[in-house]
Parts: sequence; structure tokens; C-alpha cells
Amino acid sequence: MNDNFSKLLQYNISGLGCWLTLILIAVLLGSVGLGWIVNGFLILLAFLLITPVLAFWGLQWWLKRNLIQDNCPVCSYEFTGFKNTEFKCPNCGEPLQVDGGKFHRITPPGTIDVDAVEVSVQQLED
Repeated sequence: MNDNFSKLLQYNISGLGCWLTLILIAVLLGSVGLGWIVNGFLILLAFLLITPVLAFWGLQWWLKRNLIQDNCPVCSYEFTGFKNTEFKCPNCGEPLQVDGGKFHRITPPGTIDVDAVEVSVQQLED
């Protein structure tokens, strides 16, 4: 006898049996009146496939709205921060906040900003 035909048939449709079984079960459930189980499973499968795509898109949209990239007003180090939050510059440690899309220093009430001027010793002796 020639067994090559059965081996050829086995290799070509080896994965088809699983799919045929699933389709047969779905048809039987639908004919008995339990099609809602099949529909529920398909809806769940669609939900599981669509949810990660929507979550990724939503995260991208939220990040574009809430991330601000600017320079530190003290050391001019460029970094990213969230809107409406207080944070420290990773370079100099200055407390900052985002206001109007720009980084601003957080100064406590009563703080006076001064610019120091270097005076040489020779000027003091004169």
C-alpha cells in the first residue's frame, strides 16, 4: 500500500482540525439557542483586542496635553515636567513649578531675589 497520501494529507491540514472543532461548537451552540455565548465570547475577544490600542492612544493624548519641556530659570538645564505640579530641577535642585507653559521658581513669601556683584579687594582699599 501507498502511505504517502495519508502523510501528505496529515501535513497539509494538521491545524485545520482545531478550527473546524471551534466552528462546529459555535454552530451547535447557535442551533440550540445558546448563540449568546458565542456572541459574548466574540465581544470579549474584540474588547481584549481594542482596549490596548485605545489605552495607548489615550496615554499619548494625555502626555501631549500635560508634559511641558522647558529650561530651568536658574541653571538653564532643559528637562520635562508635568503641568500644575511642583518639582525640583534635576541639575541644580531648585524648586520649580509650571506656570503658563514655562518653568518658574517657587519663592516663599518675603523672599527677595538679589543679584550679587563681585567687588575686588583693590576697590575697597582705595
